[in-house]
Amino acid sequence: MTNNNMYFVANWKMFGNLKSIKSTNNVIKLTKLKKFQKLRIIYCPPYTLLDALIKKTKNSRISVGAQNCHYRSDYGAYTGSVNAKMIKDIGSNYVILGHSEARLEGDDDKKINFKIKSALDAKLKVIFCVGESLKNKKNNRTNQVIKKQINIGLKKINNYKNIIVAYEPVWSIGTGILPSKIELEKNINFIRKLLNKRKNGKKVIILYGGSVNSNNIKNLIKISQIKGFIVGGASLKAKNFIDIIKKSIN
Repeated sequence: MTNNNMYFVANWKMFGNLKSIKSTNNVIKLTKLKKFQKLRIIYCPPYTLLDALIKKTKNSRISVGAQNCHYRSDYGAYTGSVNAKMIKDIGSNYVILGHSEARLEGDDDKKINFKIKSALDAKLKVIFCVGESLKNKKNNRTNQVIKKQINIGLKKINNYKNIIVAYEPVWSIGTGILPSKIELEKNINFIRKLLNKRKNGKKVIILYGGSVNSNNIKNLIKISQIKGFIVGGASLKAKNFIDIIKKSIN
């Protein structure tokens, strides 16, 4: 798949400072080239860098998103929390929800469902992450886990216009280990079938995340159902991120 409409989500996790914002200069320049103008490039930095990055990319084709949000849509006494309205108010358009690292911190499927509803109410676009752990994989429970995550995470949600699903096998994130092509196609197709059963679910695009880098991107783009990527560590340096983007398009 060499599609100029692909998504590239830079998940900075808990990395970066104000100096890191300068790393977007060359990515902004890249998006001005005709060949790359249709790409959807989304930076998701820590909360502390949202404002600076939004200002930096204001007149560019780059979007900015948050990495999580509180499940409550109203304001209140939730020390240390940020809700979807706040994220939208500052100028962000996206939010990552259901990431395995957030799940490890206590985000279960029901809470993620509340967060997705809250984000959609705030007019944010949701990047909803699903994926199995290594234990689930070894016990042949991948389909069971993903089905549960999707069924509960998207419960009572009828409008999928602002939902993107990202398949991120937990055992692949940050390890440098990727699913085989056969395994990845099988799991992506399973997610596609689950989404297609839902009203308007056929329009939901699927991304892949998990140890994406410039060395493996050529193989990943061969899987037609994948419409883009979440890039973690490799997105922190502009050169590495740009290499991934260029190799996806060329």
